[in-house]
Amino acid sequence: MALQVGDRAPDFSVADTHGNIVTLSSLKGKRVVLYFYPRDNTPGCTKEACGFRDNYAQFQAKNTLIFGVSTDDAKSHQKFTEKFDLPFPLLCDVDAQVATAYESYGKKQMMGKEYMGIFRNTFVIDPEGKIEKIYLAVKAEPHPAQVLADI
Repeated sequence: MALQVGDRAPDFSVADTHGNIVTLSSLKGKRVVLYFYPRDNTPGCTKEACGFRDNYAQFQAKNTLIFGVSTDDAKSHQKFTEKFDLPFPLLCDVDAQVATAYESYGKKQMMGKEYMGIFRNTFVIDPEGKIEKIYLAVKAEPHPAQVLADI
């Protein structure tokens, strides 16, 4: 059953870059942008993260929190955060439970080989915890500005 706009966003508790536990239900009252990306330090993922970084103050002005989610561990996230001066937390979804709950993890294909990985999807969650907007298979570079314009 596919997630749809208006559905209650699946709750989660997962560690961020610094080991803090982030629980979606504790963020009620804030709009949340949850963007899923395949890997730290890859070209597309870097462009997307830097786009959110460059628009971060504008997201904050709209009472919006940003979280990047991948299956990378905290050490990888810390290096990525420091290298690109990311002002928002990255969530360590090492077992892909959050990505799976958001239908953003599954079989992918590259050069004829199948593997399991994260799909580049984004969910905007309203202050009441409901899905406000869903972006599937986004283009990394223009995506952050599009999300900002939509909220």
